[in-house]
Amino acid sequence: MIKPRTPPGVMELLPRDQIAFQRMLDTIRRNFERFGFLPVETPVMELTEVLLTKSGGETERQVYFAESTGSREKNLQSGEATLPELALRFDLTVPLARYVAEHEHDLAFPFRRYQMQRVYRGERQQRGRFREFYQCDIDVVGKDALSVRYDAELPACIYAVFAELDIGAFTIQLNNRKLLRGFFESQGVAEGELQALVLREIDKLDKRGADYVRDTLTGPGFGLAADAVATILQFVEVRSTSHQDALAKLDALGDGNQSLREGVAELREVIELIRALGVPEQNYALNFSIARGLDYYTGTVYETTLNDYPSLGSICSGGRYEDLASHYTKSKLPGVGISIGLTRLFWQLQEAKLISTAESSVQVLVTQMSDALLPQCLAVANELRHGGLNTEVVMEASKLKQQFRYADRAGIRFVVVLGEDEIAKGVATVKDLRREDQFEVPRSELARTLRVELEQSRVMQ
Repeated sequence: MIKPRTPPGVMELLPRDQIAFQRMLDTIRRNFERFGFLPVETPVMELTEVLLTKSGGETERQVYFAESTGSREKNLQSGEATLPELALRFDLTVPLARYVAEHEHDLAFPFRRYQMQRVYRGERQQRGRFREFYQCDIDVVGKDALSVRYDAELPACIYAVFAELDIGAFTIQLNNRKLLRGFFESQGVAEGELQALVLREIDKLDKRGADYVRDTLTGPGFGLAADAVATILQFVEVRSTSHQDALAKLDALGDGNQSLREGVAELREVIELIRALGVPEQNYALNFSIARGLDYYTGTVYETTLNDYPSLGSICSGGRYEDLASHYTKSKLPGVGISIGLTRLFWQLQEAKLISTAESSVQVLVTQMSDALLPQCLAVANELRHGGLNTEVVMEASKLKQQFRYADRAGIRFVVVLGEDEIAKGVATVKDLRREDQFEVPRSELARTLRVELEQSRVMQ
């Protein structure tokens, strides 16, 4: 007999935890749509030549390739060592690039898309890292050009998402690549491989600390002067504490070179528009240490953190890119995007006890006292379902105590008892397992009464 076990690196939930996860997905989707983003789904498999076009060696080592038995046998017979034709997507950005390039002439630009699907990576097995996980992405893609004003709209949408999820105080932190590039050029760290490496180390500041970054940049492999590193650290440790403080810190940077000026101007416009979009100033701030991978992002970059749980790291990140699909089309398609890694976020929130097991999606359980009463029980269940209530019926009679125990374990709030006395009086007995009370309701009022009870509970929450 084979022992049942899930493969490593996947998250498999019990039903009530799955309900909590699904409700997070629903909240994210609802807010994405409120901001005018349109749904897109792409196949879990992409052509290998498409998927690996923009990846490096490390990414390729994490790719799961898909190969049918027939294809494998054919390769074995021919002795070929070619990569399989298909591979599982490792993010939603490369599929988006392919999608926009392929359907470019059928899309309306700026193209506003959201995508909430699983992706796959051959991550090294460790706690909290997943090989199969949900990403929830929004992007705005322009044709030839895209105003920096869209860079402010994404944080506003993310604010709406996390405010409704109600998982604690959070801050959307912003920076701009042009600002970083201009500053580093002024310190003699020229654009190119060295600047990319330095920025990669700077991006570790909040996780590893200033001493680690200082030792790395002054040590072998970099060899930067101690005074230059001190200036760099002083710069990247800048954080704003309010809207006016953010503007003041941008003003304090002065004119500088062209790249610095452009970065400052773009950040100023973005934070002004974030405020105009109704995001409270305590929920956004400048953070000059955010880099997010120099090779990809070109302007605004974002990271979102929970104020009381900084150890969780960024729970949502993204930024501006200059040309999404240059490998697939001659058209220039600039854009801006942001992503929530929902599987890891859900796991982290559970570990931190910031979310709890949900009630069942079943709202009512109709008990069965005897087989003779089953038709009446089924009729009541139909009335409740037509009244908008998710209802389950006990299909085999058993002791009432057992039926109540089942409802309690399954997380079902209301239990309806319909015995011969209730049928004779035209009523139903309802037990509210949450409030631990019991009451009688005329059968004709049963669905409305339970809907009112549920609505009052939602209002009180």
